[in-house]
Amino acid sequence: MKKTNVTILLVLGIIVVLNLLSNEFFFRLDLTENDQYTLSKATHDILEDLEEPVTITAYFSENLPPNIAKTKKDFKEMLVEYASISGGMVVYEFINPNEDQEKEQQAMQNGVSPVMINVREKNEMKQQKAFLGAVIQMGEQTDVIPFMKPGAAMEYALSTSIKKLSVLDKPTVALIQGHGEPGLDKLQQVAASLNILYTVEPYTMNDSIPIPDRFNTIAIVAPTDSFSIAEQRHLDNFLARGGNMFIAYNRVKGDFSTASGTEITTGLENWFSSKGINIEGSFVTDANCGSVTVQQQQGMFRFNSQVQFPFLPILNKFPEHPIGEGLEAVVLQFASPIRYTGDSSLKFTPIATTSDKSGSVNVPTYFNIQKQWTESDFPLQNITVGAILEGNIVGNTPSKMVLISDGDFPVGGGRGQQIQPDNASLMVNSIDWLSDDTGLIQLRTKGVSSRPIDDLEDDTQSLLKYINFLLPILLVMVYGFVRFQMKRNIRIKRMEEDYA
Repeated sequence: MKKTNVTILLVLGIIVVLNLLSNEFFFRLDLTENDQYTLSKATHDILEDLEEPVTITAYFSENLPPNIAKTKKDFKEMLVEYASISGGMVVYEFINPNEDQEKEQQAMQNGVSPVMINVREKNEMKQQKAFLGAVIQMGEQTDVIPFMKPGAAMEYALSTSIKKLSVLDKPTVALIQGHGEPGLDKLQQVAASLNILYTVEPYTMNDSIPIPDRFNTIAIVAPTDSFSIAEQRHLDNFLARGGNMFIAYNRVKGDFSTASGTEITTGLENWFSSKGINIEGSFVTDANCGSVTVQQQQGMFRFNSQVQFPFLPILNKFPEHPIGEGLEAVVLQFASPIRYTGDSSLKFTPIATTSDKSGSVNVPTYFNIQKQWTESDFPLQNITVGAILEGNIVGNTPSKMVLISDGDFPVGGGRGQQIQPDNASLMVNSIDWLSDDTGLIQLRTKGVSSRPIDDLEDDTQSLLKYINFLLPILLVMVYGFVRFQMKRNIRIKRMEEDYA
């Protein structure tokens, strides 16, 4: 009995010591495929460089369904780690807004809005108001994560928010003007995302003035007028000093008013060619495409209907690269094939391609909305419409260029007209990859990956089911066998003559 009490006290002592040590040292093994529970180097750098305390007020409801309650648990564990890495510069508290009306109003006034979730209670489904957000504050500045979507990229949202508040000198990205390019008012969704980490400045090029040194990245979107030889030389000099470029470029133009498609030239075609890039003067077509509204007459009635239009390809295939990660559907408005004809001294990487049923149509062309498209119209596959060129593009200093063969994909209507969210994300991801040296872009899609068992092969499903059923039984049997052997050895030892 005395021996048992000593053992119990020893175990309790060990547990107490481990808990005390855990307050000083945070340690966790992460066996997930994408290191879901391991903070990135980018986050470490941001937290270790903090010069002012950051206060995080997390508004999370209690008594949530298990799949949603896990979000709160994961967020709290992440905050514990943030506090540890920052050396106490990150402090946090959790508030349950559902406790009383005052706390609910406080959460909503701070920008955290409730969402309605389905909850099963007493064998019936009902809706419950739930809060899953946080307010981040540094000094007088605040930022809000209004809703922490279960399974979303939690580390990216939190680290970006802290970075946004702590950055003292944002890099400046130039939006090139002077050739018919759209202004910031037509790129509202893109600008709203970029302004978190960068200052976006419209810049009009000039024949006699080189691109200023304060720009490390420039963006050229949908130019319609010509670039002079002097301006092309400025672009070369910019690349020669290690500058990076994002270019969304129209090589062809579709006009719905005349139902015709024509070629566009701005003088950049030869400039691209000198880098080994050929943007063909033809239209990409794709069986996976968007629709246009067509007005039809039937008797005395006129009505609108949606007709698929293969000249508006929907991109769902993005080769593995930080720019394309997390993108699901980018809709292009008249794109052209991109081919690389340069040598291997530069690295050419496709980042956006068409589907397995694609084609191309030479210009000039007439758009026949009523055409019945067949599989024979799509003999090609995986046509490159977005690519990266990197290396010593000009001179001896490495630089990078992202090129998309549709200039209008990130452009809105200028009056709050929304574009496809992934269209904006494609440009923002590109600018991030070109400009952001923190590595935060790698975290955009670092969330909980869905691994439905129904998507696995039949043999794999069967194996997992048997393991799930038999492994616990096997472990119990092994434990029983080991325990039996230990007791048997004790009995044998007691039966020995010299046992005392």
